[in-house]
Amino acid sequence: MTKYFCHESSYIDENIEIGDNTKIWHFSHIMKGTKIGNGCSFGQNCVVGPNVNIGSNVKVQNNVSIYEGVECQDDVFLGPSMVFTNVINPRSFIIRKEEFKKTLLKKGCSIGANATILCGNIIGCYALIGSGSVITKNVKNFALMVGVPAKQIGWVSKAGNKLEFNDDNIAVDVFDSSKYRLVNEHVELIQ
Repeated sequence: MTKYFCHESSYIDENIEIGDNTKIWHFSHIMKGTKIGNGCSFGQNCVVGPNVNIGSNVKVQNNVSIYEGVECQDDVFLGPSMVFTNVINPRSFIIRKEEFKKTLLKKGCSIGANATILCGNIIGCYALIGSGSVITKNVKNFALMVGVPAKQIGWVSKAGNKLEFNDDNIAVDVFDSSKYRLVNEHVELIQ
């Protein structure tokens, strides 16, 4: 029995797994070999796969294609019209499907509208990528990245709020009073 919603204008290939309470809206295509967790949402005109792994509670906004080689862990947010690449040096006249590079989006990270993620990179847990940014290298956990190419301009909490560290390198999130520590240019949640 199907426990997910798929709009009648969308296509679901065979040999896929879709978790409970997932919603797939207008004009989308979920391709073979794809695994999608529980409670996900895919906006209009999304293409996922083939052979893509999506965790639970992932929110994918309109006009996003998630190509083979991309993996999204739980609680990832992908803003409208953001872009993944899967080959470093594409040419229309050379087939490079064997050269797809893996891109990993770790738990809780958010990618802003119209951002581009070059393949072969890792986006750290709870990192926040600003709208229109271009990611050309790995991103640390809790990092705030903006620009073309993107540069780190600060740190954010799990809730996505900018963190301000005191003289003891401790920051408190205004959302839930959780505490973070900055150590050797890395942030860790301490409570």
